[in-house]
Amino acid sequence: MSGDRAGLLFVVSAPSGTGKTTVVERLVQIVPELAMSRSYTSRPARAGESDGVDYNFVFRSRFEELIAADEFLEWAEVFGNLYGTCAADVERHLASGRDLVLVIDVQGARLVRERCAGTVGVFVMPPSFTILEQRLRGRSKDSEAAIQRRLQTARDEVAAFAEYDYMVVNDALDACVDRLRAIVLAERARLRSARADAESIVKTFRQEGSR
Repeated sequence: MSGDRAGLLFVVSAPSGTGKTTVVERLVQIVPELAMSRSYTSRPARAGESDGVDYNFVFRSRFEELIAADEFLEWAEVFGNLYGTCAADVERHLASGRDLVLVIDVQGARLVRERCAGTVGVFVMPPSFTILEQRLRGRSKDSEAAIQRRLQTARDEVAAFAEYDYMVVNDALDACVDRLRAIVLAERARLRSARADAESIVKTFRQEGSR
């Protein structure tokens, strides 16, 4: 890829329990020059999570200071915890010419699309409501009330799939990752992304023709 172009910004959203984070983590391992944005959150780290790797973990008071300073490209409160994407981190990454994936909810995706022209949105859909419920119950120690709250939020979120450019179903991890990889490669080949590379090649033809 040409260093002359800014990186592409991908936004991936899905209901809680769909597996969007796992899918994107696998995606960035197999696609060169693609990274996953690390969000800020006010929630405590879970077992196995590390600060600066999974999230930037900060106290709620610090998060609120960053909101007041307008440091976030988007932020939202989700199930009682604050999550946000640092605007400066995104701008710095894209300016380097590398592509970036934001894994954020529907609400955050709307804010990013308003502020960042050319954002590519991908909605990851669970195979069905029943399977999503099974995944939530299988992975979580949440209370029944918390699970029901996540399921109700999922009902609202899946209705927003039409706001996105692409939709993929996470029915099998490897297949879902392959679909996302195809989307990234297709977007890189679009003329708005590849124009600088194409023009540099065209120049070589002009040089040869002048001999």
